Amino acid sequence: MATYLDIDLVSGKKTRRSTVQSSAGVADADKIPSLNAQGHIDITMIPPGVGDDAKDIEAGEALSTGDFINIYDDGGTPKVRKADASNGRAAHGFVLDNYAAAATATVYFEGSNDQLALLTAGTRYYLDKSTPGGVTDDVSAYLAGDIHQFIGVGAAANCINFEGADCIDL
Repeated sequence: MATYLDIDLVSGKKTRRSTVQSSAGVADADKIPSLNAQGHIDITMIPPGVGDDAKDIEAGEALSTGDFINIYDDGGTPKVRKADASNGRAAHGFVLDNYAAAATATVYFEGSNDQLALLTAGTRYYLDKSTPGGVTDDVSAYLAGDIHQFIGVGAAANCINFEGADCIDL
C-alpha cells in the first residue's frame, strides 16, 4: 500500500500515513486516494452523479463478462440475471466482470460495454433471443412473444455504447 509523509507545519513532526483505494465514508475524511488494481479511482470515492452510473446488486444466476442483464424482484430482494429477448427479460444494464450466482455484481446502467467481441462499428445491435445476455444485429427471426429491444451502436469490434431503449412486445 502506498504511503505519504505528513509534516505538521507548526511542530515539524513527521507522520507516515497510508493512502486508501476505497472509501468507507466519513471515517476516511482527509485521506489521500490511490488508484485501484485497474488504475482507476474507486467508485466509492466519487460523489453520486459523477462517474459511472452503477449499482451493486446480487446475481440471481452466474453472469459472464459483458453480459447485458435484467433486474428483477425475488421476494422483495432485487437481483440480476441475463437479459433474454425470448423470455421477455429486457436489458437494464450490463456487467464488466464474471459473477457467480449469489455474488454481488456491479451493474452499469449506461456507457460503454467494452467486453464484447465480433462487433462492427456503426452497426445497430439488439437484445439477442438465442444467447441470453448477448446481442445481435439480425432480428429477422424474432417471433410473437419475443421482445425487440435496441441496445446500442457498435463503437468498436469489442464495444457497444449501451442506450437501453424501451422494448417492443412482438
